[in-house]
Amino acid sequence: TEIYTLSLHDALPISGVQSTLHKVEIAELVAFSAALILAGIIGTGFVRLSLRPLRRVAATATRVTQLPLASGDVTLAERVPDISPRTEAGQVAEAFNRMLGHVEGALARRAASEARLRRFAADASHELRTPLAAIRGYAELALRNPDADPADIAHALHRVESESARMSVLVDELLLLAQLDAGRPLAREPVDLTRLAIDATDDARVASEDHRWVLELPQEAVLVRGDEHRLHQVLVNLMSNATRHTPKGTAVTVALAEGAPPGTVELSVTDDGPGIPPELLPELFERFVRGDSSRSRAAGSTGLGLAIVDAVTTAHGGSITVDSQPGRTRFAITLPRLCA
Repeated sequence: TEIYTLSLHDALPISGVQSTLHKVEIAELVAFSAALILAGIIGTGFVRLSLRPLRRVAATATRVTQLPLASGDVTLAERVPDISPRTEAGQVAEAFNRMLGHVEGALARRAASEARLRRFAADASHELRTPLAAIRGYAELALRNPDADPADIAHALHRVESESARMSVLVDELLLLAQLDAGRPLAREPVDLTRLAIDATDDARVASEDHRWVLELPQEAVLVRGDEHRLHQVLVNLMSNATRHTPKGTAVTVALAEGAPPGTVELSVTDDGPGIPPELLPELFERFVRGDSSRSRAAGSTGLGLAIVDAVTTAHGGSITVDSQPGRTRFAITLPRLCA
């Protein structure tokens, strides 16, 4: 066995190696730190770039909160600009824009509803003031002249009774509209529209002999589910409207037929009168709308007949349309049919 020995004179110093390793460690630490800082800067820039749509959303939301939405100004033109639906942030911005559109629509409907309510309150006050003023005037006339001619007293009392009856009808119709607006449920019983049309037309022939009445009915009975009294009121209102605004000799046709969507029935009232003025058609079913205010008031119209027709039809899940031109005016009500 050979044994090798190494003397101290033959050993090499390691201080140089340690110095080199220390320099390598420092270089690695500097390089890692620089890479980390660079990655942080790039990541921060990328995140800021990605969150730019969210900052637009926040800026738009801030501008929306500064709008006077409670003051009646329903214009909500603020939208998040430059959105890209390909990113999550862009999808959030797009959803926010859709939400602003829904809010704008809701505000517009609220403003329109408030405007209609104010107009309705003003019209109702005006309509009620007229019979109240007449009642007060005739009552004062009778009270201040106790020695007046009995015929004059009787005339004054007759006018008081007439105006009281007119005011009662107006109040009842206003109450009905308020109940329908509040969503008060109507009766839900099977109603024979065929029998309803026959009865209403027979009554109209007696009440308006100067008009020609025509019935067009199917062979079998047509049933719907609803409130028979209110549906009768709808038909009577349409027929009264036809007789009130057409000259003597006008033909009025009451017809029942299958509705356009399957499973529905169409009840129509058609006359060959002069027609409805085109400018009146858009607001025909609004409350207190009259074609001829003086003539309608003299005939006892409250201006609520067609509004009641529209409200009752809607409460039954149906719809009403009107088509009018000189020589032909047609009101058509579509209701869900009750299958036997």
